Amino acid sequence: QVQLVESGGGAVQAGGSLRLSCTASGRDFGNYNVAWFRRAPGKERAFVAAISWRSVTNYADSVKGRFTISRIFAKNMVYLQMDSLNSEDTALYYCAADGSGGINPYPYEYKYENWGQGTQVTVSS
Repeated sequence: QVQLVESGGGAVQAGGSLRLSCTASGRDFGNYNVAWFRRAPGKERAFVAAISWRSVTNYADSVKGRFTISRIFAKNMVYLQMDSLNSEDTALYYCAADGSGGINPYPYEYKYENWGQGTQVTVSS
């Protein structure tokens, strides 16, 4: 089990950029797959991006080419670089981790047992 804390959210104008951080505490985080999900007001939580313990990545079509997920194993941190933001990106962003040992960065919520509290991103246009 790991504890996750997101940071880096805020308000930005359309076309701008933000970098979100997910900081983990606990054992063997380097063996976890990590994903970002987001929930917009009145909508269901949706997959954004994921990265495996082998650093293989997976992106939702809506963010492909604009967002980049990365991790620094020595710091127990995962990042989501968000560029070319638009109003559709406004949401509460969650970091989630899967410690089951799978090799694939799945886009499915049920694969992830550890969740942070979220960080708010608001894009004005």
